[in-house]
Amino acid sequence: MTRALVGSIERFSIHDGPGIRTTVFFKGCVLHCPWCHNPELVSREPEVAFYPDRCTGCGLCEATCPEGAARMDLPGRVDRRLCTACALCARECPARALELVGTTMEQETLLEILLRDRIFYEVSGGGVTLSGGEPTLQMEPITGLLQGLKREGIHTAIQTCGHFSWEDFSTGPLRYLDLVFFDVKIADPEEHRRVLGAGNHLIIQNLHRLARLHPRKEVVARIPLIPGYTATRENLSALSNMLEQAGIRRVALLPYHPFGLSKAENLGREPEPSLPRSALPTEELDRWSRLFAWADTEDKRCC
Repeated sequence: MTRALVGSIERFSIHDGPGIRTTVFFKGCVLHCPWCHNPELVSREPEVAFYPDRCTGCGLCEATCPEGAARMDLPGRVDRRLCTACALCARECPARALELVGTTMEQETLLEILLRDRIFYEVSGGGVTLSGGEPTLQMEPITGLLQGLKREGIHTAIQTCGHFSWEDFSTGPLRYLDLVFFDVKIADPEEHRRVLGAGNHLIIQNLHRLARLHPRKEVVARIPLIPGYTATRENLSALSNMLEQAGIRRVALLPYHPFGLSKAENLGREPEPSLPRSALPTEELDRWSRLFAWADTEDKRCC
């Protein structure tokens, strides 16, 4: 059986496509966005997260850990150099202050879980969305999962950074997708590589292929508005021109929020200090929206 590494499953989502949806967050991503809203899903390996506001100081984690990685004298409780993500500490923690992020699941088991909410999909026009991380890093299991969902008549969507093999994507998951959310972030190739850890040539190439070869597919280009990174007139103007020329008609501008900063701290990582601690003001979102006046506006405030 095909297995996938899943970070979490969010039921009753209303922000990841039409209707009421169940969103599967897969673990692992090829990009390393400093502002990532889901930093716990970037690594391709399971990790233990620590939530200090839940901790009662009982010490069971330290007593349980076979590697000596759980330590009460550490602010983050976990010595990341020693932790093997065996999750014994998380299983013993009565307050759930320690949790394992990343569970290997059989494809059929995952499908069975998603089908439990079929009635909500049917009455709301909803379905299932695959997200992450980057779901296309697990191309084989998501293809089988999407095929099973379509066999059951479920609407399917994916959220992707676009950095994938076109041959694998087009012959695999694309055949079973109704909606593609395609992220574009930084137009300049060198800046994209410097900030995100990979170039954008493949991403832009895949976006053009998707728009040109599959015009009937619903494609929404998503742009995160990150102060100091993506939310500049130069970058957004360049992205607007590129998307219009590619034939993309739907654009979602995603206003920055600081939720990812505390998530990074829960994993023992230092959040990017240049990122603001408050959400993007509404008036700034309105200002950047004017650069995309040519696009359909129905999804612009989607997040």
